[in-house]
Amino acid sequence: MGDTIAQKIIRTHLTEGEMVPGAEIGLRIDQTLTQDATGTMAYLQFQAMGIGRVKTRRSVAYVDHNTLQCGFENADDHRYIQTVARGHGIWFSRPGNGICHQVHLERFCVPGGTLIGSDSHTTTGGGVGMLAMGSGGLDVAVAMGTGSYRLTMPGVIRVLLKGRLQDGCAAKDIILEALRRLTVK
Repeated sequence: MGDTIAQKIIRTHLTEGEMVPGAEIGLRIDQTLTQDATGTMAYLQFQAMGIGRVKTRRSVAYVDHNTLQCGFENADDHRYIQTVARGHGIWFSRPGNGICHQVHLERFCVPGGTLIGSDSHTTTGGGVGMLAMGSGGLDVAVAMGTGSYRLTMPGVIRVLLKGRLQDGCAAKDIILEALRRLTVK
């Protein structure tokens, strides 16, 4: 059998290492996303690297999580993120544009591309055929600054379903059963 879509994307984006499960590899990252609850720290870390412009094809800063204002802190963070975005080649999505993972999916995701984001729902990009991974702010900052991301090559399996699902069985049930059989560790 041929490679899975994940393996094909990894192969075309591989910058370092070999595609051996458990080995450390480097991937070229096409896109990043941040949101305001995690983005402020990511941008402080990015600026500390002293890099002028992002090295990804597209990086987007979303203001969509901390939009309620009880004090000046959120507003200050939003102004800071907007300033960093303007100065470093990052798209800025202002409050009210929508939630980052959905807006990104609809407007920016590209099948066959790579995406790393500081939102736990970044993996939504996998729904259009991207290799989309959630990560911490420092990892996203490094990806913006270098255009690459280092990780352990995952073991990839293929799941083939045959026949019909029972009534009431959904994709999530299949995923949960696969995790039960393989492990959740």
